[in-house]
Amino acid sequence: MRRVRYPVERFSAEERAVLSPHFTNLDSPVFALVNLPETVKGALFARYSRYSGTVRRLFLEEFAEDAPAGGRPFDDEEGARAAQLYERVFVGYGDDSIAQVGGAHIACEWVSNILTKLLQRGRLAAYLEQSTRYIPYDKPLPEGGYRFYRNEELGAEFARAMDDLFGIYSRSLTEVEAWAAEQWPRGDAEPEGAWRRSIRAKALDLLRGLLPAATLSHVGIYASGQAYEQLIMRLMASPLPEARNYGGMILGELQRVMPSFVSRVDRPERGGEWISYLERRRERTESWVARLGLDRRGAGDDAPSVELIHVDGGEEELLAACLFEAANAPETEILARIDVLDRSERAELLGAMVGDRANRRHRPGRGFEALRYRFEIVSDYGAFRDLQRHRMLTCQWQRLGPDLGAGVPDEVRKAGVGGEFERALEVSRVEYERLTAAGMHEQAPYALSLAYRIRYALDLNAREAMHLIELRSGREGHPTYRAVAQAMHERIAAVHPGVAAAMNHVDTSVEPRLERIMSEIRTHSKRAAAGRG
Repeated sequence: MRRVRYPVERFSAEERAVLSPHFTNLDSPVFALVNLPETVKGALFARYSRYSGTVRRLFLEEFAEDAPAGGRPFDDEEGARAAQLYERVFVGYGDDSIAQVGGAHIACEWVSNILTKLLQRGRLAAYLEQSTRYIPYDKPLPEGGYRFYRNEELGAEFARAMDDLFGIYSRSLTEVEAWAAEQWPRGDAEPEGAWRRSIRAKALDLLRGLLPAATLSHVGIYASGQAYEQLIMRLMASPLPEARNYGGMILGELQRVMPSFVSRVDRPERGGEWISYLERRRERTESWVARLGLDRRGAGDDAPSVELIHVDGGEEELLAACLFEAANAPETEILARIDVLDRSERAELLGAMVGDRANRRHRPGRGFEALRYRFEIVSDYGAFRDLQRHRMLTCQWQRLGPDLGAGVPDEVRKAGVGGEFERALEVSRVEYERLTAAGMHEQAPYALSLAYRIRYALDLNAREAMHLIELRSGREGHPTYRAVAQAMHERIAAVHPGVAAAMNHVDTSVEPRLERIMSEIRTHSKRAAAGRG
């Protein structure tokens, strides 16, 4: 194989000494930028778009003078000069294109489960959140009290109700874990550690519905300056006090590490106007909801459901879109050629476009995005939390309340704690109603257990539907969102059987089982192999 020849950029010894602390490879056309503030990296790439040379030459000509010698971190004075440089480029080259090329890691700790959904609403960011499936919440915090959101405004009654819920959760966890150990005894080929972890995971799965939405979690975020700007303004415009509080704290931390990227938020004519617009938009929407009588729940809609309420496109359009990039003809002609194919030929064509999918990560191309489905779902809040994390779809949700009811898992009843589970749901509902009667409509959902149901819509294309359904129907998933994914697959099969058939890694089994055991065994094997290595 011939070696590809790229243009070679020559640097003197002095130039290499200046560049080497900030660029990982001076002899390659591909390299990383290191030891530079986000403001400098953003300004470099922004200036890059109107500079005929390379980014390393650009750094030498326009940025090196302000860079610390030897690759050490920027001090306050140097950081200030870098920020001024960013501002000059920011003004000259436009706002959002620059704000997209600098990012930061922000940790938001001790946030309620209500706030985690607001933090993770933006699509163009990466999030990691503590999971109620793997972390027990049965122990009080070191300073006392269980892990739930506290606010003096909520009153002492709220704290007592939450303590009651967590007490039921803690006592039930021991009982359910003992029941699960009897129900699924360790097999001869199962390592004891993996089996014990899977038993604990089973108990946590079954009981997470007891936890209130006030349960505290930690969320890690990595995002661009532009994505953070949008996040902060959404939080600042929220009627939820916790959201506004965290919006201010996030802004404060970003002003420490990448101040220029969020400089617009504090400006009355920019961020101030934008936040006001979001507030007015919400208020007007709520006014029309009340005017149309849509703020009152109708009768008979208090059961879990998955409904396919809209389909955009057909399998013919999908096939045409799959062929489009390889063809040399307009899409109208591609559709005309497909139109003369019989059913078996279309099935053969679709099979070729999907290919041999050895695992669920092998997905067809963007042609599958030609179809779109809109589902309206009623499920428990716990399942919603997991499904809301999918980024490549539109997720809209209504306010959490008790009107859609809650369910007690059958296995919880078999474990002997069904009565306590029901008592917890009642404690939760009563406290929600007290907060609502006190005028705290936005904060009342804190009191509700995750087993209470919420109505939401998922609007997604066929390619994302394949990803979501195959992932969330997997045997290691939580039973409630597995049921949603399986129902979504059934609804798609009724209108587009070929698309549903292409999702050949859907797990349709429904029998009770120890969901996490296979994953724990694989993890155990990997650790053992690493130890031997």
